[in-house]
Amino acid sequence: MEKNLKQLTNRIHYLPHDSETDRPILSAICGDDETLIIDAGNSDNHAKLFLGVLNQNQIANYHSVVLTHWHWDHCFGTNQMNLLTIAHENTKMHLEKMMEYDWSDEALDNRVEKGLENQFCSDMIKKEFGENRNITITLPNTTFKDKYEIDLGGIRCVVKHVGGDHSDDSSLIFVEEEKVLFLGDCLYPSVYEQQPQYKIENVRHLLENIEMFDAEIYVLSHEHPFSKDDFMGYIMLLKLICDLTEKHQRNHSNLVNELSTQLNRELSQLEEEIVFCFINGLSVD
Repeated sequence: MEKNLKQLTNRIHYLPHDSETDRPILSAICGDDETLIIDAGNSDNHAKLFLGVLNQNQIANYHSVVLTHWHWDHCFGTNQMNLLTIAHENTKMHLEKMMEYDWSDEALDNRVEKGLENQFCSDMIKKEFGENRNITITLPNTTFKDKYEIDLGGIRCVVKHVGGDHSDDSSLIFVEEEKVLFLGDCLYPSVYEQQPQYKIENVRHLLENIEMFDAEIYVLSHEHPFSKDDFMGYIMLLKLICDLTEKHQRNHSNLVNELSTQLNRELSQLEEEIVFCFINGLSVD
């Protein structure tokens, strides 16, 4: 388990993701006057760990915590953070629904069966919280519809709603002075369908939104931060698969063959999975 704070830029520190219990990256953006935290963590323990390492590094003066979206791994530590919490209005709506949930094994299994909960998320919640599950859903204090700006003193953060297949409330955070764009999970496929999926129009809309920001470092919540070159390569791949899915529709072998020809190599496992997500997205139109 990663327990050390890492420095992303002069002003930005982060605790890396931990796939053991699906803990996302938690970040702190340090202005001259105040500090903004991105995401509240997947549990009280995760939030405590992050606040503890920030404290060890003399990082304080918290302005607030911004939630990138409503999924459990990004917000179950909100109560422990005990800060002003900012989120998109849909994030609040989803969290209000979750407040009624019971978190016992039986209730989790029941929701998985009904398609209200994802099997992977259910397994990870059980692993992170163990038998004694004291889960408090805390609603954001402040919500926004399209955009929200925060001045930390010498550092300005723009929080922008972008949506996408993974979650309709997904928001990204751009730190202009540091040229860092926090993407949360917005580029991942949907998780609450029977099969994970990407819809062509959703992905294109999302990529247009992302490309509006002039960043040098891109942070996806469950991966190591990307350089601009690596991230642009990933964007080009998604655009290409959008075009080829539109062209070949459900003809999987033609799609894979043309993609492989254009890339001049065999597809990686990740690329194969992305193709399947796009084809799954077609089948529900």
